[in-house]
Amino acid sequence: MRLGLIMATVLSSRVGASDPVPTQQYWLLDPVPRQAMRPLSTDRPDQTESPYSVDAGHVQFEFEVAKATFGTVSADGDRSGRELVVGGVNAKVGLTPRSDLQWIYDGQVVSWRRSDATGRLEQRSGAGDLQTRLKVNLWGNDGGLTALALMPYVKLPLSASHVRNGHAEGGLIVPLAVELAPGWSLGGQTQVDWVHYDPAGHGLEWGNTVTLGRDITERWAGFIELAARIAPESGLPWQGQFDVGFTWEAREGLQLDFGCFFGITRSAPDYMPFLGLTWRY
Repeated sequence: MRLGLIMATVLSSRVGASDPVPTQQYWLLDPVPRQAMRPLSTDRPDQTESPYSVDAGHVQFEFEVAKATFGTVSADGDRSGRELVVGGVNAKVGLTPRSDLQWIYDGQVVSWRRSDATGRLEQRSGAGDLQTRLKVNLWGNDGGLTALALMPYVKLPLSASHVRNGHAEGGLIVPLAVELAPGWSLGGQTQVDWVHYDPAGHGLEWGNTVTLGRDITERWAGFIELAARIAPESGLPWQGQFDVGFTWEAREGLQLDFGCFFGITRSAPDYMPFLGLTWRY
């Protein structure tokens, strides 16, 4: 069964599978044959990334059709902020049997923040950030009870705007996948980010997630997730979220996802509904 918009859900399809098809001889300019491709696995819609890379020589697009954030928390504790993101995309290309290269565009961002001068919500909009990252699978790409990857990334220092800070940022993501009973799967990750705070300069943030996936039918799957982030330089307490979402496999290589992230601490946004789409070729 292939239910791939959740990294953890894809794991469940591997239970009871036959020996993996050898694909080690393929690379970017010599693609893996379609009949030998792995089940679809994506880095959305949950916050836990997938440790599985895109098959060598193939491309995959993961679209953030729309994502809204309500109750954005500012440094002074104001919770009235809102944000809408549309048109985001993560474009991936498989380089080798164990790696892929990704370019991420945040999409068009519209935000509302309370003005210090007037006390009213002011609307600001613009194009979001760009980042590039490399996924390197260390083990488990083609089978096994566990899989692990390293994902270093860099956010490009585009010119500052209403929705961009104009500074280079980066970090390292380490996602893990574990097979459970048939139809059940577990995933998690730890992440260290080097981010810019105005006017303090750069500082470190640390995030951790754990996600549980469940096959519902042949085409439907769901997940629940806990996510936590510590950002000492922001002046805010730790942020906690409880996430829930679903995926629907329309056909091979094409899937839809939707759900919502809920804040469980006052320092996190109240809720973040989302809608996404993935297409692989």
